[in-house]
Amino acid sequence: MRIAVLAPIAWRTPPISYGPWEQVASTITEGMVNKGHEVRLFASGNSITRAKLESVCSLPYEMDPSSDPKVLECLHISHLMEQAEDFDIIHNHFDFLPLTYSRLIKTPMITTIHGFSSAKILPVYKKYNDSVAYISISNSDRSRELTYMDTIYHGIDPELFTFRADKEDYLVYFGRIHPDKGLDKAITIAEQSNLPLKIAGLIQDQSYFKSQIEPKLNDSTINYLGNLGKKERDQLLGGAKALLHPISFEEPFGLSVLEAMMCGTPVIAFARGSMPELIMEGRSGFLVDTIAEAVLAVDKLDEIYPANCRAHAENNFSRARMISSYEDAYRKTIAKAQNLAQ
Repeated sequence: MRIAVLAPIAWRTPPISYGPWEQVASTITEGMVNKGHEVRLFASGNSITRAKLESVCSLPYEMDPSSDPKVLECLHISHLMEQAEDFDIIHNHFDFLPLTYSRLIKTPMITTIHGFSSAKILPVYKKYNDSVAYISISNSDRSRELTYMDTIYHGIDPELFTFRADKEDYLVYFGRIHPDKGLDKAITIAEQSNLPLKIAGLIQDQSYFKSQIEPKLNDSTINYLGNLGKKERDQLLGGAKALLHPISFEEPFGLSVLEAMMCGTPVIAFARGSMPELIMEGRSGFLVDTIAEAVLAVDKLDEIYPANCRAHAENNFSRARMISSYEDAYRKTIAKAQNLAQ
């Protein structure tokens, strides 16, 4: 199968630290190469892949202040679409903009919808509902106005995450620092639980960080470690008693939840969005609705065995399972396009 994978170009593929869409695009690309497919990855020029790399920029625009994101996006997408006839399938991880090419090319396109940034983008998805195969990343993130081929959960490579049965006496927050992700609530949960909180992640909302987070930081109990890379992430998640994930929005997925469980670390999350699909109550974590309930859940962490967290992640969210599901989706999409062309 000749596959084109269109990754975003905000960050490197795979990302050095933050970049969940780029990470998923990378995992799928490398998995398809391992399966023996002919794959071309369209990503930033500093990306790392065993597929053939195609790029229009040497650096992603978040790493190059001199670049214009919209200009690079236009060049990036058109670079692939002008070669569309070279592929059997195009896998779009670039949100809604590439959909506008779908009726101008003959190659079928499959689009993983990584979430809806706003209801305002739905009209584009609705317009191309019949010409592009849509994949949701959780059942909770589906729009009633769209037709989906399947829900395929993200998968990660278990070998990249070190299982630890022995836990240290701290809680962890790992993710974007933004009001939606609830770091301020995580701090309150840790304080009321009398446990230190180690924080890592990209500061996405500087005003929120300056006003609500920075004044609470110190060197002993509430510690911000920065936007960590993969090795440091593995050590941080593996040593924690639990990952705190008190989100304030309907999160489409949550890679950090999988990463923590793969390390044998349970997750205490607000029961919103995809969280009930990712976390097995009482086995890989606890689903709660309030800060008070989260504090009570911290007291029950000894009831969860780290090995069960790892087993839940491996059985339901492995890289192999995700790759196999996408391979099936590719074949179905190609077959449907061939039937329509006859």
